[in-house]
Amino acid sequence: MARLTIYKDNNTTTTLVPNLFIDEYMDGANDAQLKVYLYLLRMFGAGQATSVSGIADKFNHTEKDVIRALKYWEKKQLLKLEYDEDKNLSGIHLRDLTQVSGAPAESANLALTLSGQTGEESASPAYGEEAAEPEPAFVKPVYTPDQLREFKSRANTDQLLFIAESYIGKPLTPSEMKSILFFTDVLHFSDDLIDYLLQYCVDRNKRDFKYIEKVAISWAEEGVTSPKQAQKYATRYDKDVYAIMNELGKSGSPTSKELSFINRWTKEYGFSTDIIFEACERTVLATDKHRFEYADGILSSWKRQGVHHKADIRRIDDLYQKQKAAKSAKPSGGSNRFNQFAQNNYDFDALEKELLSN
Repeated sequence: MARLTIYKDNNTTTTLVPNLFIDEYMDGANDAQLKVYLYLLRMFGAGQATSVSGIADKFNHTEKDVIRALKYWEKKQLLKLEYDEDKNLSGIHLRDLTQVSGAPAESANLALTLSGQTGEESASPAYGEEAAEPEPAFVKPVYTPDQLREFKSRANTDQLLFIAESYIGKPLTPSEMKSILFFTDVLHFSDDLIDYLLQYCVDRNKRDFKYIEKVAISWAEEGVTSPKQAQKYATRYDKDVYAIMNELGKSGSPTSKELSFINRWTKEYGFSTDIIFEACERTVLATDKHRFEYADGILSSWKRQGVHHKADIRRIDDLYQKQKAAKSAKPSGGSNRFNQFAQNNYDFDALEKELLSN
């Protein structure tokens, strides 16, 4: 994912919603647009980082919904989207509503991680140009009870509904059954693709069929017809995934296990790519095998020690070297090297020994 910086014209340590926004801008905005803008204000006020995928997950929207909302507010001149030479989104400038027609203000220091968007899809409309809302390519029909009964009578429907109920964890309502019918009859998804769709959403703790429908439609719009294509589509905008793979000497798309490690580092641990790259570099220098497990050992140790910046890593390194020097000056007493790893938070030799023994 491309690193972005949010700039705001006026500094504040609280989340303030200007009266001008309520008076002049709320009326014409839809639900997604309001949530995205208010959430940006919230993240800036708290000095916290977020991501397009994080915003999408929080509000049960797709990443495309979030990108469209950002472009809407850019049209309204409440923010400015910045792009690099390759037309990847690289920055967000939140503008002071009282000076929306003024000159650019000084930047503030808040990093926001967003999924990279490339090419025409990420290009913003020209100044003053009204970008028309695209007509939806797929619309869920209003199914009648007779159509639902006919769907339930099909040979493979029982198995498909059973799979869906297993993922969702409860019997499906008639409305949810109609969603499954929509996936098969309108989107023309195979049973395997519906299975993967449900798994994909549930793995992200999303069991709301409104959200599942949005994901399904986004896949259909991109011509996804198989689970393999869906997996590639889900990660293709996430440039950091491939950058991390490259840092660990891997090529091609990540496996599900490798992707789970990367998601843990970026989402659960909240590490920026520079910290992850540092762990990857140390991993590659230390071992040729079990690199994801090795890097995870380093990063989980840094997470426990409250690492947020590379300066924190240097502090930990200095402390480790001091402890190591102090121990070398004392009789070893048959100390166990793995216990030394636990005490000193990370010992690369011990970690490699433990991984290679598995």
